[in-house]
Amino acid sequence: MKSTNLLLIAVFFLGLPLVTWAQSPLSAIDWLSDSIRQPESLAPLPQPSDGPTNALPEVVSVQPIEGPRPDAVGLLPLSVTGLPADLWRGSTTSSVAARFRSEKANLIPATQDLYYLLLLAELDPPADANAKPQLLLARIDALLAMGAVEQAGALIERAGSDEPEVFRRKFDIALLLQEIDPVCAQMRSSPSISPTFTARVYCLARGGDWSGAALSLETGRALGFVTDAEDQLLAHFLDLGLEEDTPPLPLPERPTPLEFRIYEAIGRPLPTSGLPLAFAHSDLHSFSGWKAQITAAERLVRHGALDPNHLWGLYTEQKPAASGGVWERAKSIQRLDASLLSFDPAYLGPSLLQAWQDMSSIELEVPFSRTYCARLIGRHLTGEAAHLRFIMCMLAGTAPDQLTRPKTLSHVEELAIAITSGNLADARPENAFERAIVAGFTATTIPTRLQSLVQDGRAGEAALRAIDLLSGGATGDLDELTDALAFLRLSGFDDTARRAVIELLFLERRG
Repeated sequence: MKSTNLLLIAVFFLGLPLVTWAQSPLSAIDWLSDSIRQPESLAPLPQPSDGPTNALPEVVSVQPIEGPRPDAVGLLPLSVTGLPADLWRGSTTSSVAARFRSEKANLIPATQDLYYLLLLAELDPPADANAKPQLLLARIDALLAMGAVEQAGALIERAGSDEPEVFRRKFDIALLLQEIDPVCAQMRSSPSISPTFTARVYCLARGGDWSGAALSLETGRALGFVTDAEDQLLAHFLDLGLEEDTPPLPLPERPTPLEFRIYEAIGRPLPTSGLPLAFAHSDLHSFSGWKAQITAAERLVRHGALDPNHLWGLYTEQKPAASGGVWERAKSIQRLDASLLSFDPAYLGPSLLQAWQDMSSIELEVPFSRTYCARLIGRHLTGEAAHLRFIMCMLAGTAPDQLTRPKTLSHVEELAIAITSGNLADARPENAFERAIVAGFTATTIPTRLQSLVQDGRAGEAALRAIDLLSGGATGDLDELTDALAFLRLSGFDDTARRAVIELLFLERRG
């Protein structure tokens, strides 16, 4: 009888559904909070294939042409990207989604930028797309995996979808960015959104309704919708008269954003260093320590998920009080800024070389170059510092003929100039790695391993595959390196190919 009464309370006063729905919807991001109940989960995605599409007929969803198309949503219009609107023309939604969900490792900045372009571009969805946001979800998950939480949130806002799986990600993004109260209010006011008991308890407490939160927890416990671990965590969160000898909560190995915030609320904040990159945003706020803010910003800038200016601002915010690691990098940037203001060439050269060394230690040479190249042009630099300025400005995207060259060029500098200027007759590769690069720039046909994708009208998938190939090439597979560069050049991504060559020649990214 008691359980029946609790169930009626849940239905009529808490607005909970009578149907028991799946607790763990499918996701490539395994750390998402289990915040939403839904009657169905998305079907598992197939693994991407480089071969031709299946010749058998497929079941195609049909919808009115004016119907919602969440998979078409993007933040970058065609006028900005320069991409063809039908980039996914010959692809299926599931095949493109599978490629976005596949792990992207060892991305150099050039391919990292191309990947973000494909994730954020406003493009026509594949022909079989319908009102279900399958491709949108894959893109959001890929952004979250890269730590691009704000971009993922902006994509969700642009889509305006009320799908439970989309809202689930919106909920976690709000937690990560510490902007949860408006999303909790939406959860309470939207009948179509059915929160789990854990999410409901958290939002009720955030809204000041502690008695309602306690009642929700009691109801969830009685109905078996709250696990023992969740019950223990929420009891600590609500401070429900726990005994003094209650054992401390064990630290979760893979916390969700919701668990992360609850541990923080009970005075046991979890360090973000070992957590997925998206959690680093939690350390960017002013109430985090200066060191934690810098460390988080360095991680996010390295993955293209944060404006580098945020990091440069943090480096110069205070006077470092210690030595080593973060503090040395802050000192280096502060010394370089001071030397640029002093106009003393004897001071500028050593400061630049030290800052470059420190930025190289955390693989931030490209954002560093993009920020400081313009400030270095016209300054009197000699020797190693002059060569470094030339390299930095090439990394920043400045054409070689627009730069003051050092009096003598190194072999690598000459090769980079020849390749990026299109003067391949002047290219003199000296090893297998350099020959693989030149081969990519002299190829006249799409590589065999990517031809079937292009011939089937799956050029967008071929671009995603080329990104993976270039990562493999950067770590030693020279055939993949040649094929990736050849495809990028011959498919309209020649700027990415040139930038990739400069980065591979001048940066230590080869395993």
